Amino acid sequence: MESGPLRLFAINATHALGSRVADHLGIALSPHEEREFEDGEHKARPLLNVRGGDVYVLQSLHSEPGASVNDKLVRLLFFLGALRDASAGRVTALVPYLAYTRKEIKTQPRDPVTTRYVAALFEAVGVDRVLTLDVHNLAAFQNAFRCRTDHLDTAALFARYFANVLREERNIVVVSPDAGGVKRAERLRRLLGRLRGTEPPLAFMEKTRGGGKLTAGRMVGDVVGSAAIIVDDIISTGGTLAHAARACRAAGANRVFAAAAHGLFIGDAGRVLAADDIEQVVVTDSVPPFRLAPDLVQEKLVILSIAALFAEAIRRLHDGGSLVELLDI
Repeated sequence: MESGPLRLFAINATHALGSRVADHLGIALSPHEEREFEDGEHKARPLLNVRGGDVYVLQSLHSEPGASVNDKLVRLLFFLGALRDASAGRVTALVPYLAYTRKEIKTQPRDPVTTRYVAALFEAVGVDRVLTLDVHNLAAFQNAFRCRTDHLDTAALFARYFANVLREERNIVVVSPDAGGVKRAERLRRLLGRLRGTEPPLAFMEKTRGGGKLTAGRMVGDVVGSAAIIVDDIISTGGTLAHAARACRAAGANRVFAAAAHGLFIGDAGRVLAADDIEQVVVTDSVPPFRLAPDLVQEKLVILSIAALFAEAIRRLHDGGSLVELLDI
């Protein structure tokens, strides 16, 4: 099936990232209008003809001053619905950080399964496809949606970065901060191995939680004399990261780095990042680091852009290509 003309919109809150994606595509962002009403309601509409078009809308769903996660979600959904009502041929939601994916199973009686509810909202406004980046639980994300989904990850992005930064290091270990993230760490390990010629070993943390707090954990694997790369999907308060970093140091790691697709940096995360246990924290621009002090960002944070990755994904989807090779090295 031939695609209609390509249109890329970015909701105002994600305009900066949208502009970078558009630059990589060699196009301009399509114009749209967002209006606010006195009691907090709003409307958004495209300002050009989208009939029959292959339309992509970018919005990262994280809270920031003046815009909650829920507000951003509603704005995105209403705009997607407006595009469908305007007879867009195909509508794709680009959501680099997809909120509510951390509540994907029932862990207590009568718990909600919020990931599934959010999926139903996207389906209700007629979205054809949802594309996101490094969700918390890939299987739960894929099973929650009945519309098409695509999932990008940051493994290749991080592998290229660390292969360059640690090219003089003989011993590197990839560390998962918990057993649930081993597959994510394993993928980074494999890609690093292709770039370095030998695959680094893998380690992970055992941990238990009580009352929502990390209560215990030990290192499984050998990190002695190595540069440890702790890889996760999200840095929220930084507690899990701090625990893993201390464990790596205590187990004999010479250097400790952290990598996560999404840096939310909530609460005391700045204090965690400032600790000497962690040499450097690498994140993407899926979420701007607005909660961190500028001097800390300058000193310890490295931000890798996902703009080229999303631009190439859009190009391939528009042309009927495959995303599989895009995530490889």
